[in-house]
Amino acid sequence: MNLSHRITHLTGGGSDGWDVFYKARRMISEGVAVTELTIGEHDIRTDPRILAAMDASARGGHTGYAMVPGVGALRDAVARRITERTGVPTSRENVLITPGGQSALFAAHAAACDAGDTALYLDPYYATYPGTIRGVGAIAKPVRTRAEDAFQPRKEDLAAAAPGAKSLLINTPNNPTGTVYSRQTLEGIAEVCTENDLWLISDEVYDSQVWDGAHLSPRALPAMAERTMVVGSMSKSHAMTGSRCGWIVASEEVVAHLINLATHTTYGVPGFIQDAALWALDAGETLEAEIAAPFRRRRELAMHILSGQQTVTAVPAQGAMYLMLDTRATGLTGEEFANALLDRHHIAVMPGESFGQAAAGHVRVAMTIEDAAFGEALRTLCGFAAELAGQPIIA
Repeated sequence: MNLSHRITHLTGGGSDGWDVFYKARRMISEGVAVTELTIGEHDIRTDPRILAAMDASARGGHTGYAMVPGVGALRDAVARRITERTGVPTSRENVLITPGGQSALFAAHAAACDAGDTALYLDPYYATYPGTIRGVGAIAKPVRTRAEDAFQPRKEDLAAAAPGAKSLLINTPNNPTGTVYSRQTLEGIAEVCTENDLWLISDEVYDSQVWDGAHLSPRALPAMAERTMVVGSMSKSHAMTGSRCGWIVASEEVVAHLINLATHTTYGVPGFIQDAALWALDAGETLEAEIAAPFRRRRELAMHILSGQQTVTAVPAQGAMYLMLDTRATGLTGEEFANALLDRHHIAVMPGESFGQAAAGHVRVAMTIEDAAFGEALRTLCGFAAELAGQPIIA
């Protein structure tokens, strides 16, 4: 008996740099003090008021099966949020509540692609993207972006990759780079999608974390609402990562089919979690700003620290909770630098190679520890890079 090719080939093989993360976790389990700047987990927990709403809902009896499309009031709240922020009229019929953004990504690709279809995604990429595409039986095809462009995708590169493809997955504000796609970039993406009849899957889970410029949803561009599926989540905007509550926003026809898919896969999201999410969304932008404030503050701290040295340079950190740092001046790959930093200073960062080859020679730093410790760790990283750049590299 053999397992399916689909399940055994979700990943492309190899660690892709994640060995550094696992090594750091082993060190911690052995009692070594490690400063972790690896994954995008808030250093604050879910707001107690959200938890109180969750508790009240559960104790009030909302613990049975919830409606598969989502609680009507929550779908309405998501629709209002999207309408207010994008200007695109959106109703509950355009919204499916999902068990987190990852589930939404899988469902969107299941809707867009048949087995054997080609699905495009951008390199660098969030770690699960290629496996999600392979999970629906599609062929995952990366389109490389460039550090010299601050990882803004070029229209000509997309156009070259698009013929014969069925979908394109983008992420802005971007994990891992912190790039926020410009209007020009998004208009180029829209043109390529229209000219090649591509579905556009837009991961916008960091839309509340923009430090420079403005977030523009491609669904708001002319003629894009019908071909765009937007993925959103409570995880990053409201520090509800463990609650697993997200959504897809798409045309009514798409959502109707996605509801059918959810009926046969996830069977919805627990009602008490949805009620907590509704409370959080009804709290408005003030709460979202509170959740985002530490990352905005640490981004400013990082820019100040980086401006005082010349070895490490940053991709413009326009949004999200990460910095993508160029460490090529050390002569090391991103993975080599991350391992050396962990061994010497017990600071754990993610190699750029963990997110594809476009970010080789970079490391991603998560701004997810308190300000003073974050500043100290970043100064140590820069000092270590300067030390390496000033001496011969020993193999």
